[in-house]
Amino acid sequence: MKAARPSRAYVALGANLGQPVISLQSAFDSLSRLDKTSLLNRSSIYRTAPIGVSDGQPDYYNAVVALDTALSPQELLAALLKTETDHGRVRPAQLAARTLDLDLLMYDERVIDETGLTVPHPRMHLRAFVLHPLHEIAPGLVIPGRGPVADLLRSVSDQRIARIEA
Repeated sequence: MKAARPSRAYVALGANLGQPVISLQSAFDSLSRLDKTSLLNRSSIYRTAPIGVSDGQPDYYNAVVALDTALSPQELLAALLKTETDHGRVRPAQLAARTLDLDLLMYDERVIDETGLTVPHPRMHLRAFVLHPLHEIAPGLVIPGRGPVADLLRSVSDQRIARIEA
């Protein structure tokens, strides 16, 4: 019997506490070792201004990875949350600074809306820190219900972002 084709998932990574670049590099390694999953590609690391907070948080460092996985969306999300915890993530408040944040952006072309899991990520099309690294590794990607990533980049051109590491 032929094995099922793995699903393609995209995950956003972000950090702004401790040593964020080292945290992202460690997270790349952790994601490459997830069960039933292969890390296909990773973007450069980008430095971006915090969005939606006014408490003087430090800048974020962000990236996106493409994974092929045989994990279900729910299993992948659980693995991402465990990876965050393993990297010292605590959740004192929404939008709080963090050692590592992993967001499941897309899982194939599926649209999922259930408690604790919404895919595509509901705000990914509004964020330069997602769209730029996503476009770097998947320039032809289309976000279900939103359109091509390349077209969405124009709407976030006012957000500060700089590539710092290839």
